[in-house]
Amino acid sequence: MHYLRFTEVLSVIRGSIVVPDFDNEGLVAKWEVFFDEYGYQPKIVGVADSYPEKRSLYIKFEDLDRFDTDMAMFFLEHPMNAIVTGEEAIKRLIPIGHDNVHIHLRIERLPKDARVAVRDLRSKHLGKFLAAEGLVRKATEVRPRLTEAVFQCIRCNVFIKEPQDERGMREPLECYEDQGGCKRVATSTKFKLITEESVFADTQKIEIQERPEGLRGGAEPQRLVAYVEDDITGDISPGDRVILNGILRSQQRSTYRVKSTLFDINLEINSIEPEQKAFEEIDITGEDVEEMEEVAKDPDIMRNIIASISPSIFGMEMEKEALALQLFGGVPKEMPDGTKTRGDIHILMVGDPGTGKSQMLTYISALAPRGVYASGKSATAAGLTAAAVRDDFGEGRWTLEAGALVLADMGIVCIDEIEKMNPQDRSAIHLGMEQQFITISKAGIQATLQSRCSVLAAANPKFGRFDDSKYIAEQIDLSPTLLSRFDVIFVILDKPETRRDMNMAEHILKGHLIGEMLRQEEEGVEIEFDAELAEVNKPHFKPEFLRKYIAHAKRIYPIMTEDAINVLRDYYLSLRKQGEIEGSAVPITPRQLEAFVRLAEASARARLSDVVSTDDADRSVKIVEYWLKKVTEEEGGRFDIDIIATGTSRSQREQIIILRDVITELTRDESSASLQDIVELAEEKGIAPTRVESWLNRWKEEGEVYSPRKNRYKLVEKR
Repeated sequence: MHYLRFTEVLSVIRGSIVVPDFDNEGLVAKWEVFFDEYGYQPKIVGVADSYPEKRSLYIKFEDLDRFDTDMAMFFLEHPMNAIVTGEEAIKRLIPIGHDNVHIHLRIERLPKDARVAVRDLRSKHLGKFLAAEGLVRKATEVRPRLTEAVFQCIRCNVFIKEPQDERGMREPLECYEDQGGCKRVATSTKFKLITEESVFADTQKIEIQERPEGLRGGAEPQRLVAYVEDDITGDISPGDRVILNGILRSQQRSTYRVKSTLFDINLEINSIEPEQKAFEEIDITGEDVEEMEEVAKDPDIMRNIIASISPSIFGMEMEKEALALQLFGGVPKEMPDGTKTRGDIHILMVGDPGTGKSQMLTYISALAPRGVYASGKSATAAGLTAAAVRDDFGEGRWTLEAGALVLADMGIVCIDEIEKMNPQDRSAIHLGMEQQFITISKAGIQATLQSRCSVLAAANPKFGRFDDSKYIAEQIDLSPTLLSRFDVIFVILDKPETRRDMNMAEHILKGHLIGEMLRQEEEGVEIEFDAELAEVNKPHFKPEFLRKYIAHAKRIYPIMTEDAINVLRDYYLSLRKQGEIEGSAVPITPRQLEAFVRLAEASARARLSDVVSTDDADRSVKIVEYWLKKVTEEEGGRFDIDIIATGTSRSQREQIIILRDVITELTRDESSASLQDIVELAEEKGIAPTRVESWLNRWKEEGEVYSPRKNRYKLVEKR
């Protein structure tokens, strides 16, 4: 009742009704009664006893509202007066023996009515107490700020105190008589700043920006500068998601000899609330939870979720199923020895142009509760990880600016055309993908930023279209070290197939038709929709509901059953046995076993289950087996994970060794070997002529062999 009453009254106040007035003495007495009735007096004594390590008393706004709604409203409208009187009341309640103790009064957990989006801040909010939420973009170093300066008059040597503000250092106008001075004005004497006697307070300047998931229509996130002081400085870093409670201030813009009528705004922070849990910013009501639990009981829940992911793209059921599991993610773990294992699932999509990869990435970045989209053409290492920038924000000092991986912490970062990135820039994301943090060593700054996010990347083959006869490492400009970090790698081919092409054409054309009809309906034209046509490109779950469903599911931490463990273990061992035969390749590594676990946990989360069942394990096996067959399968149906891990299969390594031995043998008595002799001798040892020519051309480009004249080859000696 109190919260509803406060909300209603607050809306009336914002309609310009007069706020109840309190005189200072009466307000101090009110604070004393509040501290007594709500049990804050022992906390005040505790803070006083641990001073100066602790210098802040935190008050829940809901307690203040329950105590006196009028006082709570007065606090929001006149925060400076309310805070000063509150701190005065704290001084009166401090036990004897703590005369010089100054404890800050900090208010936290403001109602959502008092939260204002950065882009919605207006002049009416100036001087009011409000909450602004976002993620920290920049943060300066903690530096002392002069709050009370002590000057010495050079005429009479008396110390004069002069309070300071943020606008610049202010010297005394005269040698004040009430402080024992000689009454000389500033023009007839000089004042020397005595830093040893002056009072300083730690201060930090930060900049927050709107959360990416709150933006619509490609709007640029707006930013807000804020100032932190005293004991709460240095607690936040770039990339942190925070709620800042404080007073909105204004500062006049000025140029040389001209004062502008325009003012900049900044937030004087009173308290900081870090958002520790993933997706807690998404508002989920009790009715939402009941609806989700009812939906999760459907045996076809996974199929319905898949039908809600990019329905305008035809087919690609297995790919959409993996993307759905990526949205839910596995469970991050910390082992008894302190080792941390990621729960985020990384997916790479490689395929022919026009297969909908970019559209899929765009859809996922908009659907994910925390999604950031980046294009490889315009992405750099600094843009993906973090940048050290030097500008007027940090008064000329270097500050950190968070990149895409840091901004997508606890979410998904979608990187399109990743193969077009500079290789040096691309290598910067290796650490963030596996270890889930970014280390920065730039411009004298040593920092570690969290990047606990999934990576969804798309790449195009270097020759335009994917060639089934070549391995994936040969067709995309990605290093094996990066490829091996992806849990799932999909190869998407565009091959003519009559029935599939007909179904796809109908799907695309019907999608355009429904778009045209909806456009006419917007213009006021009455149109009758065919029931079947109306369902085209319509997701089973609305994006808003699915986003809430994912956020709710991420709070579940399922545990594997013994049966699920047996399914994963048996399949893993069955593949490993392929490598026990002498001369066989390594079919799978423990890294893929961890991918099984993450996918199975995500499947359980999708069902809102706290138990990983055999069905979840079977689903993860099905997905991993699907991509392994397309990417790592060799002749005979055997898998060779070295195609991903090293970029070269075992059969390729054997061919390389044989072919190099052939060339060495032929050039033992001659300066170079002819192509015909190399082909004939290699064919005797089981290498096809086409493969011989392919290897020679490749080595020639890489500088492994040289050709002194046409169709003559010699190995390059390395020193």
